[in-house]
Amino acid sequence: MAMAMKLINRDAHLPGLGVCHGPSGYGKTQASIFARNMTGAIVVEVGDSWNKKILLQRILFELGEQSPKGRTIGELSMQASEILGRDPNRPLIVDEADRLVDKGLVEIIRELHEMSQAPVILIGEEELPRKLLRIERVHNRVLEWFPAEPCDGADARLLADALCPNVEIAGDLVELIRQQADGRARRIVVNLARIAEAARNEDVTHFDVGTWGDRGFYTGEPPAPRATSLYRRAA
Repeated sequence: MAMAMKLINRDAHLPGLGVCHGPSGYGKTQASIFARNMTGAIVVEVGDSWNKKILLQRILFELGEQSPKGRTIGELSMQASEILGRDPNRPLIVDEADRLVDKGLVEIIRELHEMSQAPVILIGEEELPRKLLRIERVHNRVLEWFPAEPCDGADARLLADALCPNVEIAGDLVELIRQQADGRARRIVVNLARIAEAARNEDVTHFDVGTWGDRGFYTGEPPAPRATSLYRRAA
């Protein structure tokens, strides 16, 4: 949200691109939803199968506009730029922006920003800044870089209180969950959901490390391969 406001309130001579980057599960998408709700931003999540035309059509759809059949990519870009330019306080947020770079679509976003002067936020994985470094015309227009950070103890406590309001979760268990989840908000949320489910099933209202016992935690690691036995078919 702080980055969105910095882009919205920037001086007219400054570029208006922002980049939010970090590992999966750090809460970047949820942060973009919060910014959308607060600013009325347009949010587009890039798909694996998208091309330039589909990207522009999706942006127009999120803007509430029709993209008439037969229009060229250039015409769609001009239409989207004109609409984005009507409200300079309404950012365009592009999630899964790594795919823009990998599929050669990021220049379309740069063009929309240049033509409309609308704030644009790109959200992607930790390697996104390095990928953008190879595209000088985009990289040089980034005003703000925002690295997503893992949850600290206070973040984990807030999540626990918000998601498990009917369960008293002791501080030692909250901290252990945070450590086991490697600070990733998504994994913390999954573990808190497990605690809430256990509390309902067992009709309890308090958990700490001792009472949680050996139930384990969701860490994102896949299960170990199961041992298999070979059985000789009876003759």
